[in-house]
Amino acid sequence: MAIDLDWMPIAFPHRICFVLKTLVPRFKGQKLTQLRLLSVHAHPDDEASKGAATIAKYVAEGVEVMIATCTGGERGDVLNPKLKNPENEKQLAEIRKKEMAESIKVLGAKHTWLGFEDSGWPDGDPKPPLPKGCFADISVEEAAKPLIKLIREFKPQVLVTYDENGGYPHPDHIRCHEITMFAYENAGRVNKYSDLGFAWQPFKLYYQMSFNSNQMKAIDNAFKELGKTNPYAEWMDESNDDSHRITTQINCAEYFDKRDKALLAHATQVDPDGDWFASRFRRGRDREVAEQPAAAFQFLRQREPWQSSPRFHPKCDKC
Repeated sequence: MAIDLDWMPIAFPHRICFVLKTLVPRFKGQKLTQLRLLSVHAHPDDEASKGAATIAKYVAEGVEVMIATCTGGERGDVLNPKLKNPENEKQLAEIRKKEMAESIKVLGAKHTWLGFEDSGWPDGDPKPPLPKGCFADISVEEAAKPLIKLIREFKPQVLVTYDENGGYPHPDHIRCHEITMFAYENAGRVNKYSDLGFAWQPFKLYYQMSFNSNQMKAIDNAFKELGKTNPYAEWMDESNDDSHRITTQINCAEYFDKRDKALLAHATQVDPDGDWFASRFRRGRDREVAEQPAAAFQFLRQREPWQSSPRFHPKCDKC
């Protein structure tokens, strides 16, 4: 679809003169038909535990997908007891880079690091101050600049991130939400951050809803059926049912195998014999597909200066 220049005064009434001088020479006659999705995550392994099957699905359908990881997960721990030893803990940052490369290979997406330092999980009451210079310690505007630059270079029509709670309240997850919102609002402004590349406005913004109330209830039921204590019970808050926030469901069950392989690629973070996989593998894939066949998202905002694709940007409740 070629750009409709007659639409531009409607899309940019307050800066049409500037746009006509700068935007048109770059895009006139250009076909903008390649679909692109940018998914922004806090740590390596988040891309595999949140929306991975959806990513694999869109890659298989020819969508160009980029995963941006904000930090290197340097302050994480070796969570797989089989790999927990002083050597691995010492080299964890380098190991997690290699694990990330393997996960991306499974999903078939592109990947980039935004280059920030993991903030770590602050334990204690009161919580200790964040490490100086870590991701969550840097101002939102400064931390958003690499993402604005990436958006302007990659030119995604769709942007995906966490909700205002970060999916869970890790400081890096919340900061990931904050910088994505800031980048969404500013990447398309032709008169701001000119040193970060030419303006590009993502058309649609979605929140990951991977750990919504419905899914957590399904996981809880799975552990009860197995006769095991649910290790994620504290994540459940029946007084805060967020299922009403789900606007979009992507049927992606046929890509669950890729999702699991991508997560298992993060070997230091996942025990294949641990609780996370117990509710999936021990009950069988058919049960999981029957109960949770779709990935959940919340549609937030839409801006369509030139094109839209209903197939790629579902507005229906289930797609």
